[in-house]
Amino acid sequence: MTDHRPPGFDGASPSRPSGSLPGLRDAARRQYFSLGTGELASVLTFTMLGVWAVPPILPSGSDVAAFWSALAPLLLVLLHGGSYWLLARRWVGTSRMPVGLARTFWVLKWLNLAVLVGGLVGIVAWWPSSWLVAVLVLFTWAFGTVEYLNYFVVRLSYPARAWLPEVRRFRTPRLVRDIRQATHR
Repeated sequence: MTDHRPPGFDGASPSRPSGSLPGLRDAARRQYFSLGTGELASVLTFTMLGVWAVPPILPSGSDVAAFWSALAPLLLVLLHGGSYWLLARRWVGTSRMPVGLARTFWVLKWLNLAVLVGGLVGIVAWWPSSWLVAVLVLFTWAFGTVEYLNYFVVRLSYPARAWLPEVRRFRTPRLVRDIRQATHR
C-alpha cells in the first residue's frame, strides 16, 4: 500500500553494478518484503472477512453478491501489488524488471481495470437492500479503486504527515516506472 524507499535510493539505475551500495539495496529489499507480505496479509484478512464475518450480517443473497462484486477487485489488486513487491526484490538496485514480467504486469493493469468495472456492474445489478449495506459495498469498491490508482496511475500512499504535499506531486507509481524501464513504454 505504501512505497517507502531508503533515503537517497531511487532504484531506477539499472546500470549500477550489483556490488554497489549494498546497504541501500538490502534496505530496499527489506522494505519491499514488508510491503509485499503486508499486501498479501491484507488479501488473506479481507478474504476471511468476506467469507466468514460479513455474509452473516448481510440481509440478503443479493447483498452478499454486491459485496463480493466490490471485494473481488480489491483482492485482485492487492494480490498483484503484493506479488510485484516480492518479485521486485530480485532486481531492485541491480537491474531492470524482466521484460516478460513487465509485459505481464502491463496486462494485469488492464485486467484489474476490467475487474473493477465488472465489479461496479455487479454492484449495480445486485444493488444492496439498505443504505448501510450500500455504504459498505461502495466503500469496499472505492478502496479497490484507490489501490488500483496507487499501483497503476498515480502514487497515493505516503506517510500521513507528508501525504498532502507528496500526493500533489502526482508521482508515477514504482510499478509503472519499472514497466516503462523494462519495455520502453
